[in-house]
Amino acid sequence: MDKRLGIIGITIQDRFKSAPKVNQTLSNHGEIIVGRMGLPFRDKGVNVIGIFVEATTDQVGALTGQLGMLEGVKVKSLLV
Repeated sequence: MDKRLGIIGITIQDRFKSAPKVNQTLSNHGEIIVGRMGLPFRDKGVNVIGIFVEATTDQVGALTGQLGMLEGVKVKSLLV
C-alpha cells in the first residue's frame, strides 16, 4: 500500500483522565507521525490535538480506531 499524507484531529474532554492514554497510543504509532500540535480550550472545556501523518490507510485506521475507543475522545481523519 502507498503511504499518504494526512491530518488527524483529536478532541479530549477530560485531560487528566484521557490524555495519558492518548499520549501512550500516539507514542505506540510514532513511526507514522510527522508533527503534532496541541491547544487547550479551557473556556470550552476541551483540548484539541492535530496530528500530521504519513501512513497507509490501514495504519491511520489502526491509530484512529484505538483513539476512538477511549472515553471522552473524539477523532476525525483526512488523507490526501
